[in-house]
Amino acid sequence: MAAPAETAPAEYLLPRHVGPWSLDDVLSLPEDNSQRVELVDGMLLVSPLGSYRYQQLVFDAAAALRAACPDHLQTTIELNVLLSSGRLVIPDFTIVKPREAGVMFPVSDVVLVGEVFSPSTRLNDAGLKRSLYAKAGIQYYLMVDPEPGVVEATLLELRGDSYVEVATSEDGVLEIERPFPVTIKF
Repeated sequence: MAAPAETAPAEYLLPRHVGPWSLDDVLSLPEDNSQRVELVDGMLLVSPLGSYRYQQLVFDAAAALRAACPDHLQTTIELNVLLSSGRLVIPDFTIVKPREAGVMFPVSDVVLVGEVFSPSTRLNDAGLKRSLYAKAGIQYYLMVDPEPGVVEATLLELRGDSYVEVATSEDGVLEIERPFPVTIKF
């Protein structure tokens, strides 16, 4: 016998929706500080905010990148990045060419995206988002994986239409030269 399904409080439920979601549909959703909502080809990718450890890793990576970031670039976290008309993603952290933008930041000014894997995002971060970022032409993708015990981080660089590994962490330390020199300690 299956256990009865638990129902989330109404404030945590997405509204009833028929058919594919649009950017306007997503942007009209109420702000929700308990989950991240992304849009890929009419489908929502909804994931809870990460654990304490996850948040620390996002902060550590973003802080190191920000400290080393040259003046012509900026480091951000949880930025709405518009990949195309039907694709809105929210990387954990980004390096961007600064510009005025509304709610959605254009992918053309994104230099690096970073994702910290979690149990609820691992498959999308390692597969779907990696592919989407490459197709969108984002030059660098930094993946941070806390699962092995010692954090493993890998920097990928876009070559042609796919990513190639250019740096891997050793003992929880990632040293990269591109897009600018920085050492990230996890």
